Amino acid sequence: MASKSCFILAFFIAISFSSMDIGLAARNLLQTTPSIPLPKPTLPTIPTIPTLSPFPTIPTLPQGIVPPLPPMPTLPQGNVPPLPTMPTMPTMPTIPTIPQALPPLPTLPSLPNMPSIPFMSPPPSTTTP
Repeated sequence: MASKSCFILAFFIAISFSSMDIGLAARNLLQTTPSIPLPKPTLPTIPTIPTLSPFPTIPTLPQGIVPPLPPMPTLPQGNVPPLPTMPTMPTMPTIPTIPQALPPLPTLPSLPNMPSIPFMSPPPSTTTP
């Protein structure tokens, strides 16, 4: 894997050096050749657009006679049965209420006195501040 990456790196370095030589050679050629004025090409003339005659008028469409719409039908006026009544819903059970005051927390017994552990005191300083 390492030899492959080294080969690719060497390839890119060789390409970059070769392009530098080509660039320098091209620049040298551009600087040494005298500039010869090139002949200007002759352009053909652009043809003119012919004028169009005015558009013909659109003929009017014939107005036909539209027959009248038929009358709206009437709905029957028969006896309509009454809507069924909704059945009664059973009553919901009551939810017990939550007490607002919390009961007091139990008190913890006090811990016995712990004996103090003597610590080593630091050595006395030899210099005075």
